[in-house]
Amino acid sequence: MTTPLDYDRFASISLEQLIEEAALQTRVDRKYVLPQSAAAGVVDALDSGIRILDTDGTRAFRYESVYFDTPDLLSFRLAAQPRRRRFKIRTRTYVESRTAFLELKTRGARSATVKDRVGYRVTDRGILTDEARGYAAEGLDAIGIDGERADDLRMRLTTRYRRATFIAPDGSARSTIDTELEWRDVSGGTLSTPRLAIIETKSGSAASDFDRALWRAGHRPVSISKYATGLAALHPELPRNRWSRLLRGPFAGATLSLNDTDTDTRTTDHTPTEETPCAHAA
Repeated sequence: MTTPLDYDRFASISLEQLIEEAALQTRVDRKYVLPQSAAAGVVDALDSGIRILDTDGTRAFRYESVYFDTPDLLSFRLAAQPRRRRFKIRTRTYVESRTAFLELKTRGARSATVKDRVGYRVTDRGILTDEARGYAAEGLDAIGIDGERADDLRMRLTTRYRRATFIAPDGSARSTIDTELEWRDVSGGTLSTPRLAIIETKSGSAASDFDRALWRAGHRPVSISKYATGLAALHPELPRNRWSRLLRGPFAGATLSLNDTDTDTRTTDHTPTEETPCAHAA
């Protein structure tokens, strides 16, 4: 049984107010992976002056992200190795409002991360239109990856979860809590972690109140990519050294459904060496 998170005691903030107040010029992102029961304790310890995004009484919103990659998993492999030049392209759908965006996140040779997004049709969220491929090609060219690789991009992995968004009383920091996490691969495998929460904080140079509450409870930031970590958990043959501690720890015991009829519960304690080749690589 999962532990519910109590969001009711926090004052609400509208989406318009959040966008206006949370425009951080320079931010530090930190991610934490912990049991939902522990996340509930952290939420209970937060100052009640922190506000939560609320739309018509809803405080935990459903998200769906569709990630695109090449047949040889170029995006995954650049993250797994990791390489200084890397990219991630996805569509993100806000389920309740039926709105979607195409998002491209790139990191160039100088390690500067750039995230851009444009509006996208909800009905196209599982494909890349010609215009979207052109958009991706420009982004790849900008970081020194052959833009023609955009022609090879296909839907690879879909993630679904619920997200609550918090903002500090003075608007200087923002945090999100993701629960009910599920990953669905194009090969038919599904991974779900109903007892797990992923928390992400975004603040200036100083740590946020949310960070300090997590630290007091003994939780420390980790390196996690929903796309790459989820794909590695679903496919033990893929390189996973970068996320092996997560796969042996918080992700252990996740429910893995291999097809419509076979469901089992297993740990993700697979630790091939760094030399293990990507099974899909050319």
